[in-house]
Amino acid sequence: MSTDERGLSLIELLVFIVVVGIAVTGVLSVFSLNARTSADPVVQKQALAIADSLLEEVLAKPYTYCDPDDANVETAANVAGCATTPEGMGPEAGETRYSNLTPFDNVNDYSGFPTPMVTGIVDLNGNAVPGLGAYTATVQMQPAGAFNGIPAGETLLVTVTVTGPGSHSVTLSGYRTRYAPNL
Repeated sequence: MSTDERGLSLIELLVFIVVVGIAVTGVLSVFSLNARTSADPVVQKQALAIADSLLEEVLAKPYTYCDPDDANVETAANVAGCATTPEGMGPEAGETRYSNLTPFDNVNDYSGFPTPMVTGIVDLNGNAVPGLGAYTATVQMQPAGAFNGIPAGETLLVTVTVTGPGSHSVTLSGYRTRYAPNL
């Protein structure tokens, strides 16, 4: 070979193709992994909207020592002050979110929601919401310690988790403090 000849030998060309092929494969696998693990924005936004709506519904309920049907609900300073029904975690017998006759009437009635497990998202009357059959929602509650000057045991941490298609989930949390007795 003389010094005037220029170009690539077959071996150099094959090595170049292999190196570029490996690099392109690596880059494409990163894009593929990213596409598979990123949530569909519509699914993510819908799950967020469901979680926000349910958390707002739960936090809008009273959090008192007595069941809201109890005669002393406004004045009880602890569970001993209730006339008949101290409020406990979970719904009282017969209460359900889906009933107009005996609906959930206290924030901690939602503890462990849904009971029984419901497939899909349903409205307050128990009717399936069209297009949300692939979503599920759960509510968990736990007593919070002293919170912003409020004594321990007077605040609940409410956590709503919504899972949508493709196992994409959204979790929102909020705090609910007891109503002070109206003496």
